[in-house]
Amino acid sequence: MQIGDIGLNPCHPCRFLSLEIFNTLRLTKPLYSMKKVVLLLFSVAFCAYQANAFHDDLTSGFIEGKADVQSLSVLTFSPQGILFIGDSKSGKIFALDPQDKEKNQSKEAFQMENIDEKVASLLGASSHDIVIHDMAVNPRSQNVYLAVSRTNARELGFWKLPNDLNYANLLLKVKRDGSIEEVSLDNISHSFIELQKLVNEGKQTWRKSDQRTETITDLAYSGGKLYVAGLSNEEFASALRIIPFPFDGTTSFSTVEVWHVAHGKSETEAPIRTLLPYTLDKKEFILASYTCTPFVSIPVSELENGKHVKSRTLGEFGFGNMPVDIIAYQNKGKAFLLMSNMSKALIRIDPEDIPRQEALTHPLKEWEYTVGLPHEVLSRVGITQMDNLNEDNVLVLQRSLNGTLNLRSYPTKWL
Repeated sequence: MQIGDIGLNPCHPCRFLSLEIFNTLRLTKPLYSMKKVVLLLFSVAFCAYQANAFHDDLTSGFIEGKADVQSLSVLTFSPQGILFIGDSKSGKIFALDPQDKEKNQSKEAFQMENIDEKVASLLGASSHDIVIHDMAVNPRSQNVYLAVSRTNARELGFWKLPNDLNYANLLLKVKRDGSIEEVSLDNISHSFIELQKLVNEGKQTWRKSDQRTETITDLAYSGGKLYVAGLSNEEFASALRIIPFPFDGTTSFSTVEVWHVAHGKSETEAPIRTLLPYTLDKKEFILASYTCTPFVSIPVSELENGKHVKSRTLGEFGFGNMPVDIIAYQNKGKAFLLMSNMSKALIRIDPEDIPRQEALTHPLKEWEYTVGLPHEVLSRVGITQMDNLNEDNVLVLQRSLNGTLNLRSYPTKWL
């Protein structure tokens, strides 16, 4: 079992049972070994039971019926296999139980070439007439979930994101056997919460899209809470919400300010594009990035309801870019962060550098492009959506040089 499967800490005995069984099988006393193996196998079964029970506890208040999702703007999973949907159009967060909680222990890679053509074929359309808005991997089953819309993919451009073109209204599941099926939202176990202080519809952003599409720009689940970035109707529009789960009707709301190095000024109207809850020196932070591409940290302890928070700008990774996803992974036991982008290759960050980096407070000099936090740009291009597939692989949505759109796994040892 992996940490987080049943809400356990890293020292819980369930985490080490597989290794213990392996070691027991190597013992030289057959009777003792068999008794111990039986006991350990029983313990593993009990841990699996605990995992399912915890999942059932989280979904005990769900209702069966139609989930009235108007836009699948952002997708993310909890470790228990609960799918969260950020719905910018309706201004709601949905939690769905896709009944996909059987644990897949595989560490194998997964590949699917021409994913856009396969999705288009399923929908009876051309690959130019569908757009994949977001991707999330169910950490229990390792099945891949896609938010899709029928729209003109040719309109995607340097600053045009999928949600700028259309609202995604189709949820697809890509199984490890390569099959693709639609997940119907007409009768599904779910719950939801309505957001307050919603940004109004009808006003255009600088990218010539409706600002309502930026109500929810990213969300992440950690420790029983959803962290939701986006815009609000407040004077300081950039917002970061914290929502306890299971939903109890409460939301903590903070406005967020960023010192934008490339622009040389503080900004309160630009939303966070991607975020990651992360623990550094036993303290919880939100690590995040904005368009153009300042990288910031925000102590979770400062995110109090109704409070305006100034993020700490640690790095500028290059203007003329939009970050898309940020994940944490391990390479040979060493922790790293990985960020995908619209117009740059993958960016790798060593989290040990973050506490050592002083906040940036001055604009870029004329000849500067990147400053601050050390980072590496990897030779992995054309990657937008990204998620952890399993312990040994990161799954990406990648456009190749010949134009094909593929689901591809990169071993963590290569990243």
